Amino acid sequence: MNSPTIISLGGSLVVPDAIDTAFLSGFKQLLEEQIAKGKEFIVVLGGGKTARRYQAAGKEVASLTPAQVDWLGIYAIQLNAELVRIVFGSLAHKSVVIKPADLRHVTTPLVVAGAEEPGHSSDYDAVEMALQAGAKALINLSNIDYVYESDPRINPEAKRIERATWPEFRKILPPVEAWEPGSNTPFDPVAAKRAEELKLEVAIMNGKNLENLKQYLEGKEFKGTVIR
Repeated sequence: MNSPTIISLGGSLVVPDAIDTAFLSGFKQLLEEQIAKGKEFIVVLGGGKTARRYQAAGKEVASLTPAQVDWLGIYAIQLNAELVRIVFGSLAHKSVVIKPADLRHVTTPLVVAGAEEPGHSSDYDAVEMALQAGAKALINLSNIDYVYESDPRINPEAKRIERATWPEFRKILPPVEAWEPGSNTPFDPVAAKRAEELKLEVAIMNGKNLENLKQYLEGKEFKGTVIR
């Protein structure tokens, strides 16, 4: 692949409650248009609500280890990833890519990736895919327009962050050692630490606004938080 765009796609965009076929159709159309212009993509799926529901159910019924909780999330990610891969047809690699090293064997303009192992989130997997592919930037698509200094649902006075350095951004995240499987943060703190080490730029934006994503992909003004 030649300088692909890395997209970390939140699972709750694909399956907010039921599968969002309208979102999938719009996302597919946008990437197809960009691929026709010569761009390439690696789309790394998250588990979203599906993963958290399985994890919550497992913990309610039994005493699970952190690794077991993580594996439930990983299999939810694989299911989401396979759905996205299939809808792109021949544009996508023949299987969901799990190991970053397997990108060396890809010849298609689109790769859909899943999770490899317990211990971190899909954000971290996206960072590692970016490293393997030689990408300098990563797009994180979630359900928020911007990252805020604190939760705006709790603090209406919370200030939104449009630009931040990695040290500034990591101050609003839980410590790396406090991260748990299924945690819901703007960006996994383990992945944030790794992205800072790699000097990777990350743009966080609302994936539901596909026109906004198009603006970013075409180098135009967009709504979102950029960390570098």
